[in-house]
Amino acid sequence: MRTSSAPTPSRRTVLAAAAVAAAAAALPAAGPAAASAHRGDRTVEPHRWRTAAIGGTGFVTGVLFHPSVKGLAYARTDIGGAYRWDDAEARWTALTDHLGWDDWNLLGIEALAVDPAHPDRLYLACGTYAQSWASPGAVLRSEDRGATWQRADLTVRLGANEDGRGAGERLLVDPRDSDTLWLGTRHDGLLRSTDRGATWAPAGFPAAVSASGQGVMFLVAAGRSVYAGWGDGGSALYRTDGSGGWEAVPGQPSGSAATKVPVRAAYDARGRALYVTYADAPGPNGQSAGSVHRLDTVTGAWSEVTPVKPDAAAGDGFGYGGVAVDARRAGTLVVTTNNRWSQIDTVFRSTDAGATWTSLKDTAVLDVAETPYLRWGGEPKFGWWIQAVAVDPFDSHHIVYGTGATLFGTRDLVHWAPEIRGLEETSVRFLVAPPGKGARLLSGLGDIGVMYHDSLTSSPSRGMAVNPVFGTATGLALAALKPSYVVRTGWPSGSASAGASSDDGGRTWQPFATQPEMAGSAPGPVAVCADGSVLLWSFVHWDGTTYPAHRSTDGGATWTEVTTFPKGGAPVADPLDPRRFYVYDTDTGAVFRSTDGGATFARGASGLPSGDVQFKVAAAPGRSGDLWLSAKDNGLFRSTDGGLTFAPVAGCQASHALGFGKAAPVRGRKRPGAGYPAVFQTGRVSATHDGVAVLRSDDAGATWVRINDDSHQWGWTGEVITGDPRVHGRVYLGTNGRGIQYADPK
Repeated sequence: MRTSSAPTPSRRTVLAAAAVAAAAAALPAAGPAAASAHRGDRTVEPHRWRTAAIGGTGFVTGVLFHPSVKGLAYARTDIGGAYRWDDAEARWTALTDHLGWDDWNLLGIEALAVDPAHPDRLYLACGTYAQSWASPGAVLRSEDRGATWQRADLTVRLGANEDGRGAGERLLVDPRDSDTLWLGTRHDGLLRSTDRGATWAPAGFPAAVSASGQGVMFLVAAGRSVYAGWGDGGSALYRTDGSGGWEAVPGQPSGSAATKVPVRAAYDARGRALYVTYADAPGPNGQSAGSVHRLDTVTGAWSEVTPVKPDAAAGDGFGYGGVAVDARRAGTLVVTTNNRWSQIDTVFRSTDAGATWTSLKDTAVLDVAETPYLRWGGEPKFGWWIQAVAVDPFDSHHIVYGTGATLFGTRDLVHWAPEIRGLEETSVRFLVAPPGKGARLLSGLGDIGVMYHDSLTSSPSRGMAVNPVFGTATGLALAALKPSYVVRTGWPSGSASAGASSDDGGRTWQPFATQPEMAGSAPGPVAVCADGSVLLWSFVHWDGTTYPAHRSTDGGATWTEVTTFPKGGAPVADPLDPRRFYVYDTDTGAVFRSTDGGATFARGASGLPSGDVQFKVAAAPGRSGDLWLSAKDNGLFRSTDGGLTFAPVAGCQASHALGFGKAAPVRGRKRPGAGYPAVFQTGRVSATHDGVAVLRSDDAGATWVRINDDSHQWGWTGEVITGDPRVHGRVYLGTNGRGIQYADPK
């Protein structure tokens, strides 16, 4: 959770990950160019898939310039995969979108590595969670800079979205032998491969592993030696020169001279020095003390070179995180503070091996015109969660650093702007495509609230929805018969308001005049009836605690409790009848209906699948009482009598998210289902595909076509999908870490 009023990412994805923890054993990895027919596709309609532009929106945990190739760099994220920088286009290319539903846990990149002697080789250590419910990690290896991949499954788990995810690279090509790789793990010690990552085996390491610790924090080559940072107490730094085993580095800082965890290290080959940052916690949260130290690798002498001492007692506690050296100039390096809220995190730069430092934040001119959401309703912030920083080895003035939301870069040490095009890491919760004029799309997102997309190819010009600013969105809905009226709910950020409404389609907002007592600590989903006269708000805390729903008939000026509403349910409004609401009670496997504008609810259909909060009800647009129930691996159900009865949709084995778009044009002889809104879902229909896919039906579910392919899968996509009411075939898909994907038929 946030540690200040600043809009710091809360890492909402643990709950989403738990929802897919029962994923099947991982399938062999296919290259992004693999044909969609490779896994048994039978009915496929080719689509052109693109990523809606927002501008980062997630934690960039690592950036690595290739030391031998100008303009080549890679980035890793905690839940959104890996990217390659295209210098000619000045944008990032996603490298791991081919990872499918069963491989959702591999979209967190724990570490990446390049081979200085073989520029086309790239290695990724993949695994989002190290918990027992997550699948083991894997190492992906490429001979063509990530265009295609080979995969080695591991028996251990990695933790790219856990504490310590912003530490240094835990994966390294041995400087003495390109066939040898090292992989540091959190709970299973050190692994070694002697066949370029094809197979892995435990390597002897002197420190004892801990089931709850951080393990190996980083691996760094220094000349022909390899250094390893250790995060579980005792000696913090070890090394090997290949002639024998590992040893603790003599004379290293201890006690009050350093703090417990070595976060990152960088080797200055010209100056023959290793620089190490330390903090009292692995980060990105929870740090209040830290330091920076220099090791002369020739003499073995240590010296402290901390730019500014943290002072938690005076309200200025923080740790040190990123460190990078200038390959062109001996003794020139940068380090970053982390978790410094009182004076804002910065990048310090030194040109004399750490004897003196300059804070680059103090002279920085920030330009966020390309990603205006970074203003957060005010002035842009230099950074938070700065644990990744890199200096271009071919341009001393080109420095980039990652934050909890973007990647800033400079070419002159003064002017900074996001270098983030193509990199999108949003966790998407809600998507609404309004009919008629106005926004192209409205989105409700993890960590950064609600966006008004006037374009899909540029970051929303209005930035995040303000008045109030939300962190994670918990609800987003428009009145079907009055689409200019939109409501949203979410975790408050900088104010107490957890709900707001708009009369102009989401361009501007006003907070509800009042809100129920539990709204600030347990905001949940919201619905608005067809004509906008009634609001229905459900309340769910992030830990799963539920509270009674409340209803307002005056736009949020007053609220009354609805005692017959199943606590914690997600309300759905009928698109034509303002008197009707529906809610699915996952505890009992029943649908509850209201015919009096949400004042009371009565049980409708029962005996349906139960026990999973991810089950969802959707109402078909332009039709009263036409409901669809996505029941995950229990299949898909439909009601045409307002939820009194449901019948399974034949041939659909699984349905995880479902939405509607414009109906297909009716040409020639009218077929059954013609004229019905296009139905989109992420699910499994054996007639089209053996696994979970993105699907469309133009005949009310009688037949389906797959509209994604094996190059476009994005891991877990079970939260939200919707079609465009203006363009037949256009679909918007929410991912859990790769932002909003959208597509049109080719």
